[in-house]
Amino acid sequence: MPGPLTGLTALEIGDRGEVAGKLLADAGVELIRVEAPEGARTRHTGPFVDDRPDRDASLRFAYLNTNKRGVTLNLAESADAARWRALVARADIVVDSTDPGALDALGLGHDALAGDSPSIVWCAITPFGLTGPRRDWTTTDLVSMALGGPPMSTGYDDHDLPPIRADGEHSFWMAGEYAVAGIVAALLQRTLTGQGQLIDVSIHEAVACTTEGAFESWEYRGRINQRQTGRHSAPDPTPPSQFLSGDGHYMQILGGGVPRRKHLYPLLLEWLDEHDAAQDLHDPVYSRALYDGEGDAAAANRHVGEVIRDFVATQPAEALYRRGQSMHLPWGIVRWPEENLDDPHWDDRDFFVEGPVPGSPDPARYPRAGYRFTATPVEFRRPAPRLGEHNAEVFGELETG
Repeated sequence: MPGPLTGLTALEIGDRGEVAGKLLADAGVELIRVEAPEGARTRHTGPFVDDRPDRDASLRFAYLNTNKRGVTLNLAESADAARWRALVARADIVVDSTDPGALDALGLGHDALAGDSPSIVWCAITPFGLTGPRRDWTTTDLVSMALGGPPMSTGYDDHDLPPIRADGEHSFWMAGEYAVAGIVAALLQRTLTGQGQLIDVSIHEAVACTTEGAFESWEYRGRINQRQTGRHSAPDPTPPSQFLSGDGHYMQILGGGVPRRKHLYPLLLEWLDEHDAAQDLHDPVYSRALYDGEGDAAAANRHVGEVIRDFVATQPAEALYRRGQSMHLPWGIVRWPEENLDDPHWDDRDFFVEGPVPGSPDPARYPRAGYRFTATPVEFRRPAPRLGEHNAEVFGELETG
């Protein structure tokens, strides 16, 4: 089998469910992306091949729509509405990220069609859910991230600077992954009952429950997590974890470099001694404070972190990374994204796959899925579709039955 979900068919409609559709399609689902005649939002979102803003040249669309076939439908027209009904009748799954009530108003939504397809798993992905006082409110990724809370924990030690929202439309990824988890659970339930169901995914709720420890800090301790530069937010300040190496790279060093386990501390001192950089850390007062609960652990953490910061400033980043990891210390280099392209680790794992890009004569490297299946490998089967590329093929299948 080419994927763990091979044998299932799905439809994807709307512009907020691309991630869910991609995860399903890459896992083997035969998925048809349904677009309006003008094309999906991401077709008009850069970056573009050769910086040419063409609806078939968006690299964002190319990545998010691998392994999908694509058709265009104007659901306000009776012929296309009939095609949509026929597609739904054949599908196992519908990923519907249109606005709440948009398809229902045309008689083409879950309520109208599920009665004739009782085994269908219909997943609605909407800004605030299908019910509630915010049901009809709209959103963008920035709005969803801000209202959900993650940016309040993301930013810098200097709180005069504003919070930071991560790039890449994280809220749609969060909602998409929750959606797929729900879809797979509903499919498993269907194997027992034969019945499908409606899954109501709220982007706002998906984001709001993905705030790491911020919710728990408030709910259980009544404390607010504070954003901190390059490290996890926490109610109290923690040691800095980003240090500049001797060759000008930033290192991300968890916990300021203090080993989490006591048996690693002597190994760290040996390494520092090789460069005459241990300063006074052999004094047992630091080990006792850090690992035995004797003394001021916070002060010990700060001082050890300062010594490690001074050491890091004398060494090349790659050597720090390799030696630290060899000692089971969570040290890494803060890379430019493009530096990953030449990392031999990715090549050894076959992480990148080369494939065509719509709108470009040259192939490109695509990231594969972040997981592997031994019996059902996830494969790159087809590039993202050009606008309406599979109209004749898909609609011909409907006519031939």
